[in-house]
Amino acid sequence: MLKAELRKKYMQKRKALSSDEAFLLSEKIVENFIHYFKPVEGQKVHVFIPIEKFNEIDTNLFINYFLEHNIRVFVPKVVEGLISVEIFPDTEFETSKWGISEPVSTIDSGETQFDYVITPLLYCDPNGNRVGYGKGFYDDFFQSISPSSKKIGVNYFNPDEYIDDVWENDIPLDYLVTFTDVLSFFKGEE
Repeated sequence: MLKAELRKKYMQKRKALSSDEAFLLSEKIVENFIHYFKPVEGQKVHVFIPIEKFNEIDTNLFINYFLEHNIRVFVPKVVEGLISVEIFPDTEFETSKWGISEPVSTIDSGETQFDYVITPLLYCDPNGNRVGYGKGFYDDFFQSISPSSKKIGVNYFNPDEYIDDVWENDIPLDYLVTFTDVLSFFKGEE
């Protein structure tokens, strides 16, 4: 299927989930991530903040876990492109013009070496190719970080269909975490 078709299909499937279903699935996704990757104190994780109106995975569960376990947390903020802001338990947030909660700070951490980059998506295919919202922020971001940073998508849905219009600048994920499994697309040595 084409990205535009997949984007529409999976946006509708996501909207069909009740808030209780989405929360329970989010909890399982976080559990699967922690069980598989076993993040430890001092590691650096870049994680998106969910857009509630789009019924995204509740990554606040990740953020709370990481902060409680002294794992460094970085979140995206759009400032002429995507920057990475390190957050702490007392970080102040505001709502952007897109309705996304972002840190008030516009100071880019300059960090490019993350252990994990938890990535938003609407769909991911069996090759790790993702369909996002079509703005290209994460493809640009992936090019700016260390190739050793593990790019991990999180989704309510399994990768059953292939994306027919993948283009050369699309950067595939290394892993996909669903509520039932962790799939690896990683091509290098672990």
